[in-house]
Amino acid sequence: MTDANPQTEYDSPWKQILQLYFEDFMLFFFPQAHREIDWTRQPEFLDKELEQVVRDAELGKRVADKLVKIYRIGGEESWILIHLEIQTRVRVRL
Repeated sequence: MTDANPQTEYDSPWKQILQLYFEDFMLFFFPQAHREIDWTRQPEFLDKELEQVVRDAELGKRVADKLVKIYRIGGEESWILIHLEIQTRVRVRL
């Protein structure tokens, strides 16, 4: 018997989008934080470091997480954790 709803990889495109459009993402969703980031320094995406801390990716959850190292205008290093849950069907709660 085949599964009518096979498990699909939904988080990979979101992870790629977050990485490609990180500055725009921050500007749109977090404009105040965007102003505090030194955009002359390239953000560093810490995928390997995140994998060491988070094991849910192996459980098949539709989650797009990114850990990003940035530098603030004042020069200090900060890390930003972005967590998105991708909903693929409508849930009706009664």
